[in-house]
Amino acid sequence: MNYKRQQSQASQTKQMSNHIPLSEQTANQLKLRSRKAKKIKQWSLLERALLMAELSMISYLPLEQTEKAAKRLGFSETILFDNDGSQAYLFANDIDVVIAFRGTEPNEWNDIKADLDATKALAETVGKVHRGFKKEVDDIWPLLEKKLSANQKNLDKYLWFTGHSLGGAMAAICAGRCQLSAIKTYPEQLHTFGSPRVGTKRYINHAKIDYYRWVNNNDVVTRTPPAWMGYRHAGKEMYLDSDGKLKELNPAQRSADLWKGVLSGLKKYEIDYFTDHLIDRYVEYIHQSLLEHQEMEQ
Repeated sequence: MNYKRQQSQASQTKQMSNHIPLSEQTANQLKLRSRKAKKIKQWSLLERALLMAELSMISYLPLEQTEKAAKRLGFSETILFDNDGSQAYLFANDIDVVIAFRGTEPNEWNDIKADLDATKALAETVGKVHRGFKKEVDDIWPLLEKKLSANQKNLDKYLWFTGHSLGGAMAAICAGRCQLSAIKTYPEQLHTFGSPRVGTKRYINHAKIDYYRWVNNNDVVTRTPPAWMGYRHAGKEMYLDSDGKLKELNPAQRSADLWKGVLSGLKKYEIDYFTDHLIDRYVEYIHQSLLEHQEMEQ
C-alpha cells in the first residue's frame, strides 16, 4: 500500500471517530467512491457491494441531498417512499433499479419501536419473521410494488435490494416478497450491511435469493434478536475483520478477531460494538477490499 493511500485511510478513520450523523451532512461532504452505475450485473461482487453500501449510506441524507448524491452515482431518478416513518428510496437509470431502505434513526420512534418488537409474526411466504420489521415492510411494500408494476420499463430493468441496519432487515423481507408479487420480476441480488436477524429457520430456508450479508467485526446489531429466540441469519456472510479486511475465519480465529476488535476500539476510546455498526465503516472497508483485489489482479 502506498503512502498516499495510508494517509487517506488514516484521515478517514479519524473522521469516522468524530462521526457526524448522516442526516446532518450534505452530498458534497460525502466521498463517494463507486463509479457511475451502468450495467451493474456486469460488475464484480465487490464493485456491486460498494455501490449498494453507498446507496444505503446516502439514504440517510435529506431528500434533496440524496438526489444529488444519487446523480453522482449514476442514477437519474430518485424517489422517496415514506409511510408512517417507514422509508425507502428507489434509484433508477436506463438499465437498473435499486431499492434502498433507510435504517434506524435514533429520533424516529417508529424505527425504535420496530427494533424493540421482537415477537414473531407469520410471514407472507412461510415461517415467521420479526413482527416489528414486518410492520415496517407492510407500511412501505404496497407503495413500492405499485410503482414498480405501473411502468413496463421498470419491469424490464434489473432489480436490486439493499439496506443498512433496520433497512437491511426490510430489504431482506421485501426481496423475499417478490416471489408473491404482481411485478413479476425477481431481485438480481440483495446486499445488507449490519442487518439484524430477520426470521425463523423455516422462513430463511424458503427465501431463495442471491443474498450477501455484510458483517463488520463486532457490529452488535448483527447479533440481534438473539438466536435463542429462534431467529436465524440468511444469505452468505461476508465478514470484515478487526482490520477491515474481508476474511473467512474458523470459529477460533473469529473469536480471537472479535477480542482484537474490542481491544483496538478501547485504545481509540471507542465502543467497538457500536462504531462497527456505522455504515461509513462498511463503505470504507469494502472500498479497501476492492482496491486490494484490484491491486492483486494487476
